[in-house]
Amino acid sequence: MQAIAFIQAGYFSASQARQVGYSYQAQKYHADHGNWTRVDRGIFRLPGWPLGPDDGYVLWHLWARGQAVVSHDTALVLHDLSDVDPVRVHLTVPPAFRAEDESVVLHRHALADHDLEERQGFRVTSSLRTLLDVASTDLSQEHVAKAVAEALHRGSTTPRRLRSRADAMGDRAALRIERALTAFSVDGHHSAAGRVGRSG
Repeated sequence: MQAIAFIQAGYFSASQARQVGYSYQAQKYHADHGNWTRVDRGIFRLPGWPLGPDDGYVLWHLWARGQAVVSHDTALVLHDLSDVDPVRVHLTVPPAFRAEDESVVLHRHALADHDLEERQGFRVTSSLRTLLDVASTDLSQEHVAKAVAEALHRGSTTPRRLRSRADAMGDRAALRIERALTAFSVDGHHSAAGRVGRSG
């Protein structure tokens, strides 16, 4: 189990244990004898593994049997693109996904591989996909604009890429992305003018 747990922040599921040869009786034995720590229904952790800030996302990854991707408002936080503080974790899952939990907000979409980033033990939507996703929701235009501006400043994406992808996300997303790009263009122009004035 060590190999699986190592890439999942010390966690592993009962089904993963079964796949490598641990029967349910063997799993109970290891949990009862302290070799594994039971952290939730069907989820274990190797004892003594240090706690990390992203542990919760690994648990949701296991809860969804590897089908969930951290996205939307929560992905903004992970990418450090916004100061939003979502009450619930946002996950994108396949359209046929059926599990529910009141602690998460589920968005059902099929994501392409280029929209995903691998983290230790879970996946998150790319910066570009995250911006497109939040532009399609009710997140305030101010937060969308700030996130877009931060991503552009870092070089995480470009106005051209945002515009080309936003069109496929629908009119609402395209309009909100365009507003954010317009605000960035105006603010960037003012900032550049200020620097030129000061240098003179």
